[in-house]
Amino acid sequence: MTDIAFYHLERSPLEQALPKLLEKTLDAGKRALVVAGSEARVEALNNLLWTYHQDSWLPHGSAKDGDAGDQPVWLATSDDNANAAQFLFLTDGATSDRLADFERCFELFDGNDEAMVAAAREHWAAYKDAGHALTYWQQTGAGGWEKMAEQTAAAENEGEG
Repeated sequence: MTDIAFYHLERSPLEQALPKLLEKTLDAGKRALVVAGSEARVEALNNLLWTYHQDSWLPHGSAKDGDAGDQPVWLATSDDNANAAQFLFLTDGATSDRLADFERCFELFDGNDEAMVAAAREHWAAYKDAGHALTYWQQTGAGGWEKMAEQTAAAENEGEG
């Protein structure tokens, strides 16, 4: 089963959290597929990854850039694993029927958007029923991440926390 980590974005938007997670992915020697909700979002993320920090560079691309196999980070609207990624990043409420094709899945959701929180709760329940290993990460006041206990994570994702 795939390890699935939920990242509850409360203090910083996807545009700040995603590049840092992708840096860690590449540092670990892994490839990433980032699934976004629209072509416009793919293009926005593509531009972001070129400019998010003046001292950093993340090798990445999308269908507009050429061959997926050449890209350690591939941005797309589908979960077709065109770049042989080990890690899957789901944004904008995206889902995947190919979770078993990945070592890890990162589901990033906006905690300030009730529709995204509701979708994350549904995904959590479905993944749990399917037997995946789940973790829940909440942003700290300093902008880092804290892994929550499973009971706390279940309560958060059921709206009890």
